[in-house]
Amino acid sequence: MINRHHQKGLTLISLLFWGVIIIFMALLAMKLIPAYTEFFTIQKILSDIGNDPNIKSMSNGEIRDKFNKRAMVDNISTVKASDLDIGRDGGQTVVSVEYPFQTTLVGNISLLVDFSASSDGGGGRSSKTIE
Repeated sequence: MINRHHQKGLTLISLLFWGVIIIFMALLAMKLIPAYTEFFTIQKILSDIGNDPNIKSMSNGEIRDKFNKRAMVDNISTVKASDLDIGRDGGQTVVSVEYPFQTTLVGNISLLVDFSASSDGGGGRSSKTIE
């Protein structure tokens, strides 16, 4: 009877490879999660403004002031009220914003994410680029 032992497990090289992959994914998550959290907060603020029954009678300044108040409470720093695009078409008021988020990933490698949010729910797109 021949007793063959097959070794199972990771070699040192594969362990290092998977370690680098896991560290890279964790780094991406640490850089992107705050940006996406802030984006979803901005999208919620714009949605709440769009659902306000008095929005049709509000001036652009009042809409921007309303956004400023909510942004201050929710600690939004990437978007200012002056960045908002306010459109009125056919009796409907749509408040939207497009903005980039850029952060350094490692060394001279940066991560760029373009966000777009709108009060009518038409926004919500984002695209990522690693430079």
